[in-house]
Amino acid sequence: MTLEPMIDSALEELGRALRSVDEGSLARLQEMLRETERIFVAGRGRSGLQMNGFAMRLMHMGLAVHVVGDVTTPGIAAGDLLVIGSGSGYTASLAGYATRARDLGARVALITAAEHSPIGDAADCVVRMDAPTPKLPQNYDISASILPMGSLFELALGLLLDLVILQLMRDLTIDGARMFARHANLE
Repeated sequence: MTLEPMIDSALEELGRALRSVDEGSLARLQEMLRETERIFVAGRGRSGLQMNGFAMRLMHMGLAVHVVGDVTTPGIAAGDLLVIGSGSGYTASLAGYATRARDLGARVALITAAEHSPIGDAADCVVRMDAPTPKLPQNYDISASILPMGSLFELALGLLLDLVILQLMRDLTIDGARMFARHANLE
C-alpha cells in the first residue's frame, strides 16, 4: 500500500473516533477543568505521553497542573481534579490513583475507549471514544484499524486533548501569544 491511501484511512479513522465523543461528557470535562484550581494528569505508555502534552498546554495557559509521578508533584487534595487517559480503563496503577484521589475528596475524569471499567466506576466524568485498543478486555479485532495496536486511541486522545485546549482558550480568552510567553526557555 502506498502512503496516500494509508493517510486517507488513518485520517478517516481518527475523524470517526473523534466524532464518536459525546459532546455532553466533553462539556462536563471542560467545565471541571475551568472550575478547578489544581489539575493532575495521569496516563501510562503512549497514552501517558499524550497526557503529558496536555499538561504542558494547560501550563502554557497559566493553569496549575501537575503530572502524577513527577518528583515535583504535590499531594492531591479535596477540590482538585485528576484527569486520566486510559484506553482500557483497567490499568491497575491508574485505577489505584483514581480510587485514592476520590478517597481524598478530589474529582476524577477519565478519557477512554472502554464502555465500563474500574477507572470509569471511580470517575465523576467519563469521556468515551470509539477507538479500538488491544487492551480492552472484550474481543479485539486486529483489523478494526489500519494503525497498529492502540495507536488509534492514543492519536485520537492527543487530538481530542488539543481540541479541549482550543475550547479552553476561547472560554478563558487566552491566545497563543500569551501561551507562548510561558513556553520553556532553557532549551
